[in-house]
Amino acid sequence: MKTVSKGILKSKMLEYFREVERTGEELIVTDNHIPVIKVVPIKKKWAVSEVFADLQGKLKGSEYLNEPTESEWTDT
Repeated sequence: MKTVSKGILKSKMLEYFREVERTGEELIVTDNHIPVIKVVPIKKKWAVSEVFADLQGKLKGSEYLNEPTESEWTDT
């Protein structure tokens, strides 16, 4: 995790923000060597269709996935 003092951050804030966006790495801001602020990127929430886009149309199921499977279990 990268750290930077308030003074240096003030002069190069845009550069540091872009680095956090690009790398996804958190940035700790210090004041007199004491951590006071954490800058974190907002994580994108992916839609299921985006996550599995490369598999769309390539997989085939043999049954309806939401059907109950109680018939597979026997009472003992």
